[in-house]
Amino acid sequence: MLADPRHSRVVLINLARGEPANVAAEFAARRRASLALLPFSRESLGVAHTAVGEYEPSQLPEEIAHSIVPLDVDGLSLWRDQRFADSLAASDISVIFLGGAWLEEELLIAALEGVRRGYDVRLLADLSIPRFEADRPLVLDRLALHGVLTTTVRQTLLEWAACLDAPDLKEKVRKLLS
Repeated sequence: MLADPRHSRVVLINLARGEPANVAAEFAARRRASLALLPFSRESLGVAHTAVGEYEPSQLPEEIAHSIVPLDVDGLSLWRDQRFADSLAASDISVIFLGGAWLEEELLIAALEGVRRGYDVRLLADLSIPRFEADRPLVLDRLALHGVLTTTVRQTLLEWAACLDAPDLKEKVRKLLS
């Protein structure tokens, strides 16, 4: 099922945590490229981005930092925060796209708790850094067992554009991704 951007939210956990030494240079470059696509989703598709946990806007390019609304709560307490719950309810959000650090810790718990609360949770794998790379496949398998789909920012932009079925928007996304 295609996610509707009008009912989607991107939640980025611990964006200020740097990549550990064991992260491949190729993954780090892909992560930066994927982060650079986020402002388009806010500007052209209206998808809100929330940052929780360790977040420092000065560590990000200005256009990315301006597309993110910080919420002062740690990643493990995200679903207990009434401001977060109220913002989802007020916006009629049903699909949560998660990314950040650490995959096998805060992201895992946030994803499982979101599913428990009835949300369609998707993991942005290209934005998700494990503390220990060897744990990545274990976490992805566990999340899949609970219905959490793994995707990328690129795939998500295409999915949102296809859902809206707006030819001009689809063309903008194609050009952005080429």
